[in-house]
Amino acid sequence: MTTQDYKDIANTIPKQPGVYRFIGPDDTILYVGKAKVLRNRIASYFGDRKDRLNRTRVMVKNAARLEFTIVETEADALLLENALIKTHQPRYNINLKDDKNYSYICIRNERFPRVYITRKVHRDGSYYFGPYTSKGRLKVILDLVKQLFPLRTCTLNLTEDNIAAGKFKVCLEYHIKNCEGPCVGEESEESYNEKIAQVKNILKGNFAEVRRHFKAEMERLAEAMEFERAQQIKEKLTAFEDYQSKSTIVSTSIHDVDVFGLAVDDKEAYLNYIKIVNGAVIHTHTQEITMNLDDDEESLLTYTVPQLRERFNSIAPDIIMAHDLEIPGIEATVTVPKIGDKKKLLDLSTKNAKYMLLQRKKQRISHANKQRPAERILRTLQQDLQMDELPMHIECFDNSNIQGTNPTASCVVFKNAKPSKKDYRHFNIKTVEGPDDFASMKEVVHRRYRRLRDENEPLPQLVIIDGGKGQLSHAMESINLLGLADRITVVGIAKRLEEIYFPNDPVPLHINKKSESLRLIQQCRDEAHRFALRHHRNRRSNAMVGTELHKIPGVGDKTVQKLIGHFGSTKKVREALASEIAEVTNLSVARKIVEYFQRQEVMNGETPKNRGGE
Repeated sequence: MTTQDYKDIANTIPKQPGVYRFIGPDDTILYVGKAKVLRNRIASYFGDRKDRLNRTRVMVKNAARLEFTIVETEADALLLENALIKTHQPRYNINLKDDKNYSYICIRNERFPRVYITRKVHRDGSYYFGPYTSKGRLKVILDLVKQLFPLRTCTLNLTEDNIAAGKFKVCLEYHIKNCEGPCVGEESEESYNEKIAQVKNILKGNFAEVRRHFKAEMERLAEAMEFERAQQIKEKLTAFEDYQSKSTIVSTSIHDVDVFGLAVDDKEAYLNYIKIVNGAVIHTHTQEITMNLDDDEESLLTYTVPQLRERFNSIAPDIIMAHDLEIPGIEATVTVPKIGDKKKLLDLSTKNAKYMLLQRKKQRISHANKQRPAERILRTLQQDLQMDELPMHIECFDNSNIQGTNPTASCVVFKNAKPSKKDYRHFNIKTVEGPDDFASMKEVVHRRYRRLRDENEPLPQLVIIDGGKGQLSHAMESINLLGLADRITVVGIAKRLEEIYFPNDPVPLHINKKSESLRLIQQCRDEAHRFALRHHRNRRSNAMVGTELHKIPGVGDKTVQKLIGHFGSTKKVREALASEIAEVTNLSVARKIVEYFQRQEVMNGETPKNRGGE
């Protein structure tokens, strides 16, 4: 991706937490990253920052496009990044190619269940809460739970028979009041399970009673002047509140499922697809859909869902979406959730689809309001001249001569409203004698477009002729002769009033003098005139450099220029009569020139010619 590619999509990148992916030309994921603010983070990959690692520069250069997925929290972004990296193993994510998982709180499926931290989830009937992105803060939460509800930490097999047989003795945890002694029958199973039920409610985020209990406890400690203990309870409560919500990115209660969230307006729709395997999001994709007049949400889902499942090789037995449909050719159970974890996943998918729909609308509006200057000018020119095509390729012609001598013409080329100097061409007039601008224009236009036609080169959309109706009509004779009249728009511009003439239309077009399109036409005309004049000067200079006239005493550069401009060559000056030369200079200079050439003839053994007569 280039910086310009990024600028084209910069306004569509959200200022929300999420995960971004750099995608290669072959659709492989090169890099996965997380961000608290996606737009700010992605912007750091582009621009002229000198502290950017070379590896990062290479990764961005090799990327073909950028994708992103928005989530609710920064923690969810971290979890989604971890899941995607482990699934796709991107080339440039070298630091996270490991087997580590985030931590969970496990309530063990056993008599007198233990509560502890684990990284592995087993399908053994135990309850798992998480994942949690900070193990340190997770320990604070677990300590808080154990302080509220003293639970056992030992691994003893507390069956009824073992307890009744007195096989166990209380440990230190009992004596320091961290456990109430279920191993020796000091605590009943019913009482213990009530505490476990409260722990589950707390870990699910249902801790209103816990909050009230803590506040009462803090007030009691404050009245007892035990401010340090009150502050410790407050800090634990704050840490617990930070982790009360459950992540929608990784879930232990959802195994393999496809989630489809749809966003629709009058003309288009976006379908977001989230693929979940073993409770973790491993892929997200948003598909644009062009709607027909009779399409509704159900028909869009029926058509698109099978395509996306086939594209991403999904055989998930469950599908989550907002409509209860029977989709032909798919053996999967469709669920329309109303509450719970599945509803959160559907909301997340729908949020991504709606965001993409809104951003594309903003992008189109922004593009319409902020067209590039060249595009804006060309569209204005297209409207002013009522052209069918946008004039991306413009050519302009101009003639240059002095009293018919050294006649030349120029063709300048503008592409995308800017001069393309490598495509400029100049012409020496071959078939026209004397100062005939009309015939000269007809010749150069014919030569130019006959060659483009014969060599199958692209033709311009617009041709501008510097001159009025006369030059335009002669140029059109060549265009018609070549059979190109229906493929090129040809106009003429008259210098005096800046009038625009069209073929076979005597009434000129007057474009607003402040219009950008008229300024572009004038720029083309002025550039053609400059280029033609430069070439004409070069021809005259080449004709005068080293000419024998410079050897004649009393004849300077200006006189030589006048003589060459009038007679066309030194040879014709040599053959001219003194009276003819005097018409250009004066009689004194004319006599010097005639006498010089007569002396040259004598020195060469020739009979000097009499050039002094009328």
